[in-house]
Amino acid sequence: MKLLAKNRRATYDYDITERLVGGLALSGPEVKSIKAGHASLKGSFIALRDGEAYLTNAHITPYQYAHEKDQADPTRNRKLLLHRRELEQLVAHKQSGLSVVPTALLLAGQLIKLEIGIGRGKKRYDKRQSIKERDTSRDVARGAKA
Repeated sequence: MKLLAKNRRATYDYDITERLVGGLALSGPEVKSIKAGHASLKGSFIALRDGEAYLTNAHITPYQYAHEKDQADPTRNRKLLLHRRELEQLVAHKQSGLSVVPTALLLAGQLIKLEIGIGRGKKRYDKRQSIKERDTSRDVARGAKA
């Protein structure tokens, strides 16, 4: 699967323990815009309502060459296409105090998929530890290169 957009903030703010991949209900111009690389998951989240899951606050820039009447709101709610078992699993995780966050938009053949991360929010000291580990691994990589 090809990576189209990534939510870098999700892996920084959350300790992701489980990942799930599901489809998205999109319009044609939205698909073309995402494939062109004009999508952002920054600040987006998964909302669970009425037994359904929605991707909320994800920004998909309107496709440049689409007809004006086909243009939708760039941050509209988009329905996630998941199996019933997967939805029940998300609801159970949410009720147990875990967070459900979008982590990446992927291209699987012709289809756009959303990778969903399930995890617990990090504390400030956990974030400092992540930064420290990243810096040391970067220093080791530089030392191995030289």
